[in-house]
Amino acid sequence: MWNWIERLEALRREGRPVAVVTVVGVSGSTPRDVGAKMLVEGGPRFHGTIGGGHLELLVLADARTCLASGVARVFRYPLGAKAGQCCGGSMEILVEPVNTGPRLYLFGGGHVAQALCSVLEGTPFTVDLVEERAEWVEAEGLPQGVARHAEAWEDFIERAAWDPERTFVAVMTHRHDVDQEIIAQVIERPARFIGLIGSDAKWARFQQRLALRGASAAKLARVQCPVGVKLGGKAPKEVAISIAAELLKRFYCP
Repeated sequence: MWNWIERLEALRREGRPVAVVTVVGVSGSTPRDVGAKMLVEGGPRFHGTIGGGHLELLVLADARTCLASGVARVFRYPLGAKAGQCCGGSMEILVEPVNTGPRLYLFGGGHVAQALCSVLEGTPFTVDLVEERAEWVEAEGLPQGVARHAEAWEDFIERAAWDPERTFVAVMTHRHDVDQEIIAQVIERPARFIGLIGSDAKWARFQQRLALRGASAAKLARVQCPVGVKLGGKAPKEVAISIAAELLKRFYCP
């Protein structure tokens, strides 16, 4: 049996939505037995097989429909003319979309970022923490579900899966010049929300500099700075709560 768990985990870490397709019932003569699996991505890529042929084309189409809706379904396929088969049996297929929820690309792993990872645990958000400093990205207090990326932010931005509905961004590195360069890159990418930690004065300076480099007013307007609901507190946990509140509000109340 192929290692679908390893492949699924790799797709999860990449933030790619995927439908887990499982044969859950068979009757009569069928090309695969109960338990056979495929992993179906939103584009043309898929992994594994539940039997091949025209039947598999039908399953792929239904799996991508489920992936688009985010709703799991069970499908029954008689292996007759419609499926391009003459076996005479039938198969029941369970399609389960995963990795379809909101995903936060969190640039910077300092005190507020660490707290934000904890606050978002148990919410629909999956968090990708991007931080070159090993002592922060490997901190023991981070929730297990956080995807840790000890790499250059430029590399992560290039390979990340950007989506206009699922991608949320929060920028809070330990250097303002790095924050500015990350913002310059992410405003060129599809994302549902882009937040930057800092003051009104910080953002005013960033806007002036980025405008001189050719950034349009429309793209700069995509950035929320200061990020977070105005709650009044300044402690890292309080700031993290305010940012989490804004992220959840943007997700549930677009």
